[in-house]
Amino acid sequence: MKQALTGIARRWRSWLHAGDAHERTLALNGRIMAEHVRARSHIDALSDVEFRVFSQFGDDGIIQWLVARLPHIPQRFVEFGVEDYSESNTRFLLINDNWSGLVMDGSPRNISRLKRRPWFWRHDLTANAVFVTRENVNALIAAWAGAEEIGLLHIDVDGNDYWLWEAIDCVRPPIVIMEYNALFGAQRAITIPYAADFHRFSAHYSGQFFGASLGALTHLAESRGYRLVGCNSAGNNAYFVRNDAAGPDIPARSVADAFVEPKIRDSRDRNGQLDFQSFAQRQALLKDMSVWNVTTHQAEPF
Repeated sequence: MKQALTGIARRWRSWLHAGDAHERTLALNGRIMAEHVRARSHIDALSDVEFRVFSQFGDDGIIQWLVARLPHIPQRFVEFGVEDYSESNTRFLLINDNWSGLVMDGSPRNISRLKRRPWFWRHDLTANAVFVTRENVNALIAAWAGAEEIGLLHIDVDGNDYWLWEAIDCVRPPIVIMEYNALFGAQRAITIPYAADFHRFSAHYSGQFFGASLGALTHLAESRGYRLVGCNSAGNNAYFVRNDAAGPDIPARSVADAFVEPKIRDSRDRNGQLDFQSFAQRQALLKDMSVWNVTTHQAEPF
């Protein structure tokens, strides 16, 4: 039995080392790409500088380009809705640039898995298992940030994203990344009505009723002194930079100009299985839902 356990432990260590080596290779390749991206002084769109190391899409490159344009911002981030941090928009900042950060997720299992990763102890990362709501988000961030500012905030909870950013006033980071729901269109400033216990698959079986439109997020951003600077090519993340931090090489863009219609097909059928519906089909699924217009402050049909 002891020999068998020793063999299992050896194989486990070997697997960990192999995984660690793979991630080091990814990080090294990412560093090379980051140096190339940071050197670009002018781009036509954020998609021009995309690359992916640990982000789900090309956001690692976008973030590197923005950070290079804002060299004096605090090297601290907050991100929530990270699951186990395997795919995350701030993890490359943590590993490549040695930023410090706070990440949060509603699943204790996800956070436990995160804390077992070999890079967790090597970096200054706080990971909390907590379900973030409009009522607790400001206190959660303030408890970690203290009197210090942060450089980047990323909100991706597939739900109350708009309401969470609206509730945060303890920090004003130069860069804010917000997930937007492109199914809500490019014309209207709408979000889901607030519900503290919101879950996208409880709200609608397809999982497509969540978050806010790009117009709603831009309306909120502008009221707080931020400009929309673009979206990733996947059509799910919007980038906002504080006006007093943005230089001439980070111009504001209109919602109509920045909006990207995604190719993502992640809707579910009534049995919870992926059904690969098109953009128009997914929009049609939501025709009976009610949304909140953030400019008229009234509910209206989707």
